[in-house]
Amino acid sequence: MALPDANTPWPPPQYAPLYDEMRLDDAWYSGDRRRLATVYQGQQRREDGRRRLWGRGRPRPGHHHQDGRLHVPLPADIATTSADLLFSEPPVLSVDTPAAQARLDELTDADGLANTLLEAAEVAAALGGVYLRASWDTALGPRPMLTAVHADAAAPEFRWGRLTAVTFWRELVCDGAAGGTVLRHLERHEVGRIVHGLYQGTPDTLGTRVPLTEHPDTAALVDSLGPAGDTIETGLDQLTASYVPNIRPNRRHRGSPFGRSDYQSAHDLFDALDETWSSWMRDIRLARARLIVPDGYLRDHGPGRGASFDDDREIWQTLNIPPTEAGGAGITLSQFAIRVDEHERTAATITRQAVQLAGYSAQSFGIGDETAATATEVTARERRSMITRDKKGRYWGPAVADMLHVLLQLDRQLFTPSLVPERPRIAFGDSVSEDPQSVAQTLSLLQQAQAVSVDTKVRILHPDWDEHATAAEVDRILTETGQAVPDPLQAGVLD
Repeated sequence: MALPDANTPWPPPQYAPLYDEMRLDDAWYSGDRRRLATVYQGQQRREDGRRRLWGRGRPRPGHHHQDGRLHVPLPADIATTSADLLFSEPPVLSVDTPAAQARLDELTDADGLANTLLEAAEVAAALGGVYLRASWDTALGPRPMLTAVHADAAAPEFRWGRLTAVTFWRELVCDGAAGGTVLRHLERHEVGRIVHGLYQGTPDTLGTRVPLTEHPDTAALVDSLGPAGDTIETGLDQLTASYVPNIRPNRRHRGSPFGRSDYQSAHDLFDALDETWSSWMRDIRLARARLIVPDGYLRDHGPGRGASFDDDREIWQTLNIPPTEAGGAGITLSQFAIRVDEHERTAATITRQAVQLAGYSAQSFGIGDETAATATEVTARERRSMITRDKKGRYWGPAVADMLHVLLQLDRQLFTPSLVPERPRIAFGDSVSEDPQSVAQTLSLLQQAQAVSVDTKVRILHPDWDEHATAAEVDRILTETGQAVPDPLQAGVLD
């Protein structure tokens, strides 16, 4: 299929429910109070009448009340934690051929693949999924690179749950006014080719297609296009993009290939947490000590200038107060209590429920026992988080391996003709690192019990090493400690 026709509604209407949900998830992920208020106030009329904190109108200009609503960035913390559990330790990528391994290491190190995966995993947790895309730009370097595309900037096509094509878009020019001009770049990935198009339209429609040279960001693509004028032939039998669902199933769209956000069904809890913190801060504001004084205690500043009471003054002369007021109330201190315990327990309970709904242990967010523990004890306490991590990793593994294989194939065609591409194996790193002292004590006890070999000790200490590195380290240790077994042929045993 080609790119969309002119004046096509955009974003694609068939994905409108998904984009609406991602718009709401994005507002919580961003932590922007104005964005939250805009999204919820736009939905207020369609809701069931429940007045959410962020659905309430802002104070009118000139109104004496300030907007006291506060936002707790728990949604952003959930997305960050999800990414850290998956990719805080970069995955180990391996192939069988040394030359391919060397080139794979060069590609992944040059453009910071570990950082790209961290970004992609965080966005996937918030929006329900993310796309990985193979790209190249000879002006930046002689190598292909892997980039992440957010799910709310893609129109995918699936067959049997597998991605068959996807159209990415970005807005290059947008004046922001209703009915204003929007210039969009569309990039469609199909098996064997990538099609580019530039459209000038409105916020709701693509409008007319214009030459790629109309904007500097797309003008550089012209030299790479084939005879068709808008297509780059990749020559591959694989798609140059892949979709990584955050986790499935999507409970709101059962049977669909789209992943679900970690925020699904947790929006009310986020709103309640913000309301709890806003109430807590309101108690603090109201609890500021205030003095209530009779009118006679005020100093008159003259006609039209009002009156005031100086609460910082230390010495006062006798006040001229009418007898009728002298027996009345004097200076009264007004100070309300701050309900610290109630607010704190409520906030902790809501936070715990929200993170558990997202599939994580409360300990992953600092709720619970904070005493020191070994990596094994930490893993046991965070078992729910580890299970969720492993589930998500099973979605990430095949997608990352496929895209790295695509990178190696593109590298052979564009930059390294002698390369023999292989599909890499992915081994995820440990999300909880062992304490070096604890590992050393364990190995020492095993050594004293004569229950472990040198090879096993090296593998325990360096689980990320391959067979060659492990064997080399074992040989060095045996040689340095004088335990190396001499070659019988060299020693003359078999003479």
